[in-house]
Amino acid sequence: MARMPDTSPQKTRKARVLIVEDQPIMREKLGELISSQADLMSCGDTDNPRSAIDLIATAKPNLILTGLALQESHGLEFIKDLRMRYPRVPVLVFSMYDESLYAERAMRAGASGFVSKHGPTHELLCAIRRVLSGEIYLSERVTAHAMQQLFARSCLPAGSEVELLADRELEVFELIGQGRSTRQIASALHLNIKTIETYRSRIKLKLKLNTATELAQHAAEFLQQTASSRSQRRRAM
Repeated sequence: MARMPDTSPQKTRKARVLIVEDQPIMREKLGELISSQADLMSCGDTDNPRSAIDLIATAKPNLILTGLALQESHGLEFIKDLRMRYPRVPVLVFSMYDESLYAERAMRAGASGFVSKHGPTHELLCAIRRVLSGEIYLSERVTAHAMQQLFARSCLPAGSEVELLADRELEVFELIGQGRSTRQIASALHLNIKTIETYRSRIKLKLKLNTATELAQHAAEFLQQTASSRSQRRRAM
C-alpha cells in the first residue's frame, strides 16, 4: 500500500523522506517522527519496492528510508535497482537485520547508511541528517568491520562462512531456515524452481554441506543465532 506525498507549499523547504517499510504501524510512526522535525518531512510511504519506484517521480524525495524485509522483493535488490534508476537519491537502511552482516552488504548494494531498528530514535534522526548532508552513516560498532570488508576483502574472520554467500544466496538461505520449500521460495522471490535449486547447490558448496537436511539445519541454526544476538543487544541497551 502506498500513500501519496504531501506537497503543501509550507513544507516544500524541508528535506523530503520517502519511507519504504512493510509494517503499517512502523510506517506511520516513522512518518510522524520525521514530520515532527523542523527540517524534515515524510513525502510518502509504501510497503513494496514496485510502488516506491512509481512514487519517486511524484514525491521527489531527497532521501529514501527503507527496510530490508519488504513486500515482493528483498531490500538489497531494491537498493541495487534504485542505484540504477535514481543514482542521485541517497538511500538509508533502517532494519532489524543483523547489522554486522547486512550493513556491509547494504553499502555494497548502494546504500549510504545503515541504522538498526533496535537503536535509539536520535540515532535514526542523526543518520538521516548525516546522509542528507552527503556523508555515510554506520554505527560505531560496525564501522571498522564494514570498512574492512569494503576495502580489504582478502580475508574473512573465523566463523564467518555465511559471508561467502552472495546477496541472493543469503536471501534463499534465510528462507530455507524459515522452513520454506523450494517451490515456496521460488514463489516468494518470483523465480523459477530450477533457479532456486541452483542457489541451493551453490550454498551447499560454499558452506561445505552435503545434504538438504544439513542445509536446512544449518540455515535454521543461523536464524536462531541471529535472533539471539539481536535479543542480547536489546538487553544490553
